[in-house]
Amino acid sequence: MQDADLKSVSHEITSIEQLEELYGSPKQISIDKEVGYISEHYKTFIEASPFFALSTVAEEGTDCSPRGDPAGFVKVIDEKTIEFADRRGNNRIDSLRNIVRDPRVSLLFMIPGIGETVRINGKASISKDPARLEAHMMEGKLPKSIITVTVDTIYFQCQKAIYRSGLWTEEAKVDRKTIPSAGQMAQSLSKVEFDGAAYDKAYPARLKETAY
Repeated sequence: MQDADLKSVSHEITSIEQLEELYGSPKQISIDKEVGYISEHYKTFIEASPFFALSTVAEEGTDCSPRGDPAGFVKVIDEKTIEFADRRGNNRIDSLRNIVRDPRVSLLFMIPGIGETVRINGKASISKDPARLEAHMMEGKLPKSIITVTVDTIYFQCQKAIYRSGLWTEEAKVDRKTIPSAGQMAQSLSKVEFDGAAYDKAYPARLKETAY
Protein backbone atom coordinates (compact mmCIF):
# COMPACT_ATOMS: atom_id res chain seq x y z
CA MET A 1 0.00 0.00 0.00
CA GLN A 2 1.34 3.41 -0.99
CA ASP A 3 1.84 6.25 1.51
CA ALA A 4 -1.08 8.15 -0.04
CA ASP A 5 -3.33 5.14 0.48
CA LEU A 6 -2.21 4.78 4.10
CA LYS A 7 -3.10 8.40 4.79
CA SER A 8 -6.58 7.86 3.41
CA VAL A 9 -7.31 4.92 5.71
CA SER A 10 -9.28 5.96 8.80
CA HIS A 11 -8.45 4.22 12.06
CA GLU A 12 -11.32 5.84 13.95
CA ILE A 13 -13.95 3.44 15.27
CA THR A 14 -17.42 4.81 14.64
CA SER A 15 -19.80 1.86 14.93
CA ILE A 16 -20.78 -0.88 17.35
CA GLU A 17 -19.98 -3.44 14.65
CA GLN A 18 -16.39 -2.18 14.44
CA LEU A 19 -16.03 -2.37 18.21
CA GLU A 20 -17.37 -5.92 18.38
CA GLU A 21 -15.11 -7.03 15.55
CA LEU A 22 -12.09 -5.56 17.34
CA TYR A 23 -12.82 -6.88 20.84
CA GLY A 24 -14.87 -10.01 20.24
CA SER A 25 -17.52 -11.39 22.57
CA PRO A 26 -17.40 -11.12 26.38
CA LYS A 27 -17.10 -14.25 28.49
CA GLN A 28 -20.35 -15.57 29.96
CA ILE A 29 -19.36 -14.68 33.52
CA SER A 30 -18.91 -11.05 32.42
CA ILE A 31 -22.57 -11.10 31.45
CA ASP A 32 -23.88 -13.14 34.38
CA LYS A 33 -22.26 -10.93 37.05
CA GLU A 34 -24.51 -8.02 36.03
CA VAL A 35 -27.85 -8.20 37.83
CA GLY A 36 -30.73 -5.88 38.54
CA TYR A 37 -30.64 -6.16 42.34
CA ILE A 38 -28.15 -5.84 45.20
CA SER A 39 -27.06 -9.39 46.03
CA GLU A 40 -25.70 -10.25 49.48
CA HIS A 41 -22.12 -10.15 48.21
CA TYR A 42 -22.64 -6.79 46.53
CA LYS A 43 -24.28 -5.49 49.72
CA THR A 44 -21.23 -6.52 51.74
CA PHE A 45 -18.94 -4.75 49.31
CA ILE A 46 -20.96 -1.50 49.31
CA GLU A 47 -21.19 -1.38 53.09
CA ALA A 48 -17.42 -1.92 53.41
CA SER A 49 -16.56 0.85 50.97
CA PRO A 50 -15.49 4.27 52.33
CA PHE A 51 -15.33 5.83 48.87
CA PHE A 52 -17.09 5.95 45.52
CA ALA A 53 -17.16 8.12 42.41
CA LEU A 54 -20.55 9.49 41.37
CA SER A 55 -21.17 10.15 37.69
CA THR A 56 -24.13 12.24 36.55
CA VAL A 57 -25.38 13.51 33.20
CA ALA A 58 -27.55 16.31 31.82
CA GLU A 59 -27.95 18.30 28.62
CA GLU A 60 -25.16 20.64 29.74
CA GLY A 61 -22.74 17.72 29.95
CA THR A 62 -21.46 15.13 32.41
CA ASP A 63 -19.88 15.30 35.85
CA CYS A 64 -17.99 12.91 38.10
CA SER A 65 -17.36 13.66 41.77
CA PRO A 66 -15.72 11.80 44.68
CA ARG A 67 -17.81 10.78 47.68
CA GLY A 68 -16.34 9.51 50.92
CA ASP A 69 -17.08 8.87 54.59
CA PRO A 70 -16.40 6.06 57.06
CA ALA A 71 -17.38 2.65 55.69
CA GLY A 72 -21.11 2.11 56.02
CA PHE A 73 -22.00 5.65 54.98
CA VAL A 74 -23.86 4.26 51.99
CA LYS A 75 -26.94 2.59 53.43
CA VAL A 76 -28.43 -0.36 51.56
CA ILE A 77 -32.15 0.15 52.12
CA ASP A 78 -33.28 -2.92 50.18
CA GLU A 79 -32.11 -4.96 47.20
CA LYS A 80 -32.99 -2.17 44.79
CA THR A 81 -32.14 0.94 46.80
CA ILE A 82 -29.15 2.69 48.36
CA GLU A 83 -28.98 6.03 50.14
CA PHE A 84 -26.18 8.41 51.11
CA ALA A 85 -25.71 11.95 52.39
CA ASP A 86 -24.60 14.88 50.30
CA ARG A 87 -21.88 16.24 52.56
CA ARG A 88 -20.62 19.78 52.82
CA GLY A 89 -18.66 20.90 49.75
CA ASN A 90 -17.93 23.92 47.60
CA ASN A 91 -21.60 24.68 46.78
CA ARG A 92 -21.09 24.19 43.04
CA ILE A 93 -23.61 21.32 43.39
CA ASP A 94 -22.82 20.12 39.86
CA SER A 95 -23.97 16.57 40.60
CA LEU A 96 -27.19 17.72 42.24
CA ARG A 97 -28.02 20.07 39.39
CA ASN A 98 -27.61 17.19 36.95
CA ILE A 99 -29.73 14.81 39.00
CA VAL A 100 -32.58 17.33 39.11
CA ARG A 101 -32.45 17.58 35.33
CA ASP A 102 -31.70 13.93 34.54
CA PRO A 103 -31.85 11.18 37.21
CA ARG A 104 -29.44 8.78 35.48
CA VAL A 105 -26.32 8.08 37.57
CA SER A 106 -23.40 5.68 37.77
CA LEU A 107 -21.37 4.85 40.87
CA LEU A 108 -17.98 3.15 41.22
CA PHE A 109 -17.21 1.77 44.69
CA MET A 110 -13.66 1.19 45.89
CA ILE A 111 -12.19 -0.34 49.06
CA PRO A 112 -8.56 0.38 50.06
CA GLY A 113 -6.43 -2.72 49.55
CA ILE A 114 -9.07 -4.52 47.46
CA GLY A 115 -8.56 -4.99 43.73
CA GLU A 116 -12.17 -5.43 42.68
CA THR A 117 -14.61 -2.55 42.34
CA VAL A 118 -18.40 -2.52 42.19
CA ARG A 119 -20.38 -0.47 39.68
CA ILE A 120 -24.00 0.64 39.90
CA ASN A 121 -26.10 2.19 37.16
CA GLY A 122 -29.43 3.60 38.24
CA LYS A 123 -31.62 6.61 38.83
CA ALA A 124 -31.23 9.12 41.63
CA SER A 125 -33.46 11.48 43.57
CA ILE A 126 -32.73 14.16 46.19
CA SER A 127 -34.58 14.64 49.47
CA LYS A 128 -34.42 16.96 52.49
CA ASP A 129 -36.71 14.78 54.63
CA PRO A 130 -35.69 15.60 58.25
CA ALA A 131 -35.97 11.99 59.43
CA ARG A 132 -33.69 10.76 56.69
CA LEU A 133 -31.20 13.58 57.28
CA GLU A 134 -31.09 12.55 60.93
CA ALA A 135 -30.08 9.01 59.96
CA HIS A 136 -27.00 10.40 58.23
CA MET A 137 -25.84 12.80 60.96
CA MET A 138 -22.05 12.88 61.36
CA GLU A 139 -20.16 14.57 64.19
CA GLY A 140 -23.40 16.18 65.30
CA LYS A 141 -24.02 17.81 61.93
CA LEU A 142 -26.78 17.09 59.44
CA PRO A 143 -26.27 16.99 55.70
CA LYS A 144 -28.34 19.39 53.63
CA SER A 145 -29.78 16.59 51.50
CA ILE A 146 -29.94 12.85 50.92
CA ILE A 147 -29.44 11.13 47.59
CA THR A 148 -31.35 7.91 46.93
CA VAL A 149 -30.36 5.66 44.05
CA THR A 150 -32.65 3.00 42.60
CA VAL A 151 -30.50 0.30 41.06
CA ASP A 152 -31.01 -0.65 37.43
CA THR A 153 -27.89 -2.81 37.17
CA ILE A 154 -24.98 -3.69 39.43
CA TYR A 155 -21.83 -5.71 38.81
CA PHE A 156 -18.25 -6.11 39.97
CA GLN A 157 -15.15 -5.21 37.98
CA CYS A 158 -12.09 -7.47 38.12
CA GLN A 159 -8.72 -6.41 39.55
CA LYS A 160 -6.85 -5.62 36.32
CA ALA A 161 -7.04 -1.80 36.46
CA ILE A 162 -6.03 -1.65 40.13
CA TYR A 163 -3.29 -4.22 39.54
CA ARG A 164 -1.85 -2.37 36.55
CA SER A 165 -1.89 0.96 38.39
CA GLY A 166 -0.43 -0.46 41.60
CA LEU A 167 -2.90 1.85 43.31
CA TRP A 168 -2.76 0.35 46.80
CA THR A 169 0.99 -0.36 46.85
CA GLU A 170 3.61 1.63 48.71
CA GLU A 171 5.59 1.97 45.49
CA ALA A 172 2.72 3.83 43.83
CA LYS A 173 2.63 6.59 46.43
CA VAL A 174 3.72 9.99 45.15
CA ASP A 175 5.62 12.64 47.12
CA ARG A 176 3.00 15.34 47.78
CA LYS A 177 5.59 18.05 47.20
CA THR A 178 5.93 17.01 43.54
CA ILE A 179 2.25 17.74 42.77
CA PRO A 180 0.74 21.25 42.65
CA SER A 181 -1.19 22.06 45.82
CA ALA A 182 -4.81 23.17 45.89
CA GLY A 183 -3.67 26.69 46.72
CA GLN A 184 -1.20 26.78 43.84
CA MET A 185 -3.77 25.54 41.33
CA ALA A 186 -6.43 27.94 42.60
CA GLN A 187 -4.09 30.92 42.56
CA SER A 188 -2.95 30.21 39.01
CA LEU A 189 -6.56 30.11 37.77
CA SER A 190 -8.28 32.68 39.97
CA LYS A 191 -9.72 35.78 38.30
CA VAL A 192 -9.54 37.67 41.61
CA GLU A 193 -6.65 38.15 44.04
CA PHE A 194 -6.02 34.85 45.81
CA ASP A 195 -3.21 33.91 48.21
CA GLY A 196 -2.52 30.25 47.49
CA ALA A 197 0.19 29.87 50.13
CA ALA A 198 -2.11 31.20 52.86
CA TYR A 199 -4.88 28.93 51.65
CA ASP A 200 -2.64 25.85 51.85
CA LYS A 201 -1.33 26.81 55.29
CA ALA A 202 -4.81 27.25 56.74
CA TYR A 203 -6.41 24.28 55.02
CA PRO A 204 -5.53 21.42 57.46
CA ALA A 205 -7.28 23.20 60.33
CA ARG A 206 -10.16 24.31 58.11
CA LEU A 207 -10.61 20.76 56.83
CA LYS A 208 -11.14 19.46 60.36
CA GLU A 209 -13.65 22.21 61.08
CA THR A 210 -15.61 22.02 57.83
CA ALA A 211 -15.53 18.34 56.80
CA TYR A 212 -19.12 18.05 58.04
